[in-house]
Amino acid sequence: MVSRFLLVSLNIDAILGEVTIRRRRRKLEEMTLGNGLSDAYSATLTRLKAQKGYKSVLGLKVLMWVLYSERPLRAQELCHALGVEIGFADLDPENIPALRTLLSSCLGLVTVEGSSSTVRLVHFTLQEHLLSDPTLFQCPDSTIAEVCLTYLNFRYVRDPSPTLNLVLATTPLLEYASIYWERHARRGMTENIKILALRLLDRYDEHISAQLLLSHHHQVNYWWHDSYKEGRPMGFTGLHGAAFLGISEIYSAISEMKEWDVNAYDCIGMTALTWAAERGHEEVVDMLLQREDVSPNQADTEYGRTPLGWAATRGHEKVVKLILGRQDVNPNQADTQDGRTPLSWAAWNGYEGVVEMLLERKDVNPNQADTENGQTTLLWAAWNGHERIVKMLLEREDVNPNQADTEDGRTPLLWAACNGYEGVVEMLLEREDINPNQADTEDGWTPLLWATWEGHEGIVKMLLERDDVNPNQADTRYGRTPLSWAAESGHERMVKMLLEREDINPNQADTEDGRTPLLWAAWNGYEGVVEMLLEREDVNPNQADTKDGRTPLLWAAKKGHEWVVKMLLGREDVNPDQADTEPGATPLSWAATFGHEKVVKMLLAREDVNPDQADTNGGQTPLSWAARNGHEGVVKMLLERKDVNPDQADTKYGRTPLSWAAKKGHEGIIKLLLERKDVTIAALDNKHQTPLSLASSKGHAGVVRMLEQQNPNSDAVGCSSQTSLPP
Repeated sequence: MVSRFLLVSLNIDAILGEVTIRRRRRKLEEMTLGNGLSDAYSATLTRLKAQKGYKSVLGLKVLMWVLYSERPLRAQELCHALGVEIGFADLDPENIPALRTLLSSCLGLVTVEGSSSTVRLVHFTLQEHLLSDPTLFQCPDSTIAEVCLTYLNFRYVRDPSPTLNLVLATTPLLEYASIYWERHARRGMTENIKILALRLLDRYDEHISAQLLLSHHHQVNYWWHDSYKEGRPMGFTGLHGAAFLGISEIYSAISEMKEWDVNAYDCIGMTALTWAAERGHEEVVDMLLQREDVSPNQADTEYGRTPLGWAATRGHEKVVKLILGRQDVNPNQADTQDGRTPLSWAAWNGYEGVVEMLLERKDVNPNQADTENGQTTLLWAAWNGHERIVKMLLEREDVNPNQADTEDGRTPLLWAACNGYEGVVEMLLEREDINPNQADTEDGWTPLLWATWEGHEGIVKMLLERDDVNPNQADTRYGRTPLSWAAESGHERMVKMLLEREDINPNQADTEDGRTPLLWAAWNGYEGVVEMLLEREDVNPNQADTKDGRTPLLWAAKKGHEWVVKMLLGREDVNPDQADTEPGATPLSWAATFGHEKVVKMLLAREDVNPDQADTNGGQTPLSWAARNGHEGVVKMLLERKDVNPDQADTKYGRTPLSWAAKKGHEGIIKLLLERKDVTIAALDNKHQTPLSLASSKGHAGVVRMLEQQNPNSDAVGCSSQTSLPP
């Protein structure tokens, strides 16, 4: 029987034919152009109502469902919905209209999208036209709700196979009816809807509709939950369902049907009161609280959150007020998952009305911290920047504004400064008992340091205006000051504000690598920051780091930051030839190594720069490094200097610039070096290899030819007896 009414996604072009569709669309367009959309729609609706037999009724039903459904319906869903007869115990497959019949009865006013198989109105303006006539459809929501509930009460829908995919394939309207009947019923409640709903809810814990409802609203697949039996949510009774849906008339009726255990847990550990409170159904909550046997403090089993906790979390003010009206309610009862109180959740989410009601209670503890992070209500409010809640809490005499969390040791001021909430920072700084320098326990970062790092200028300004703020307080992990972090990040305005403090130390280096703010700025090439720092008379431009012994000039030269190098060289007190400790290379050597030609040119213009100074690690000169790495422009500039030795071998390998260029195959540099008469063509390195043998061993044929043309000594090809090139 199922195969007779199991519908598949169909393409409208295949059903009606492309010619028919084009003809109808052309006719509708002609009517639209002639008299306007409204006249065209009116004329089409008149013809639709004038159709003979059942087609006029079917056409109007289709328009009603498409117009008032909560989401676009698929063709299969709509066909099944139109096949439902109110009052019948099961679905008659003969009543399910074919998609061809359904579409033809609407005279082109609806269409089927091929990709999704959803039925839609032919144009968005048609929706406006249909809604403008309140007499066109009589009680559409009531009709849809009755159809959905009738469908859910059908025998073959009520007792399906436990395999979900098979169920949805054979009962296509099941998902929509399970999820949305409540919305339609709420807008058009009738006595018949109430009867059908009670029939469904009477065996709700055995109905697959309950599982679909829970999965949709909570985006959780409870299908494999331990409390499920054969795919049904055992324990999710009609009482739970009625509280979940929150229709007061239905809840009132079902609560009187039989004796219920009002505190019973459902399949996911929720009580009826918990569901009603979590979803904000105040009338149902009120009815439940009037029962003497209801437990208002009973928490769910998954999160350990009470009805008051859920209502506060969701911001349901009226529900919170109702629950707080119970004298036996514990307003400080925290959940078991995070140890957070109702006040904590309300403050976190910014529900001011809920916070205000809770704070009016004398038995509410505003300093009660959660057990997961040790965060108080004030901390959560400051974290998220809820100014009015912070204000309410700070007006309490029993609130500690400096109480830090236990995970990172961050205070409310620190979190607000970190996240950039100026209004919260301003309120906290107005407190006389606030400690503006209290750092976190994880890295020792102060509010000023966090605000500087995150680039919150307004907060930095507020903090620096305080005399009791220490602008030089470094973190405990790296030993870096706010000025150091601002310089590294290139926050020019931050640097400017910090430098305006008379008690600032612009040379304070970090404890990890011993780098000053100037060194960090030079490292990253932040010209504006470097310029501001160099304008200070108390800045030492030669102060090297303790890790590598590199000065700001050396780092700028190594990184190729031309303008920074130019500014530093403009200082008379800058040593342009100061080498680092490892590998003992000068700024010129580093610039030559990485081929920064403009930097090399600026350094060579200085008379106090030694262009031939070798590093202490391998004894390589700037020319050797440039030749090794193939930087022709740098090699050319260095060779133009009379005080550069083009034949100087390094101490580690004994290789000359020509040997390195030959080994790497840099033909252009070989050519430049061979033009010099003072270059030894057959120089031996520490392994008795000549430039020719080095080029030959690496297969640089072009270099080999260039060297052979100079007639090098064939006996000096290396320690082996091989010639320069294998035969």
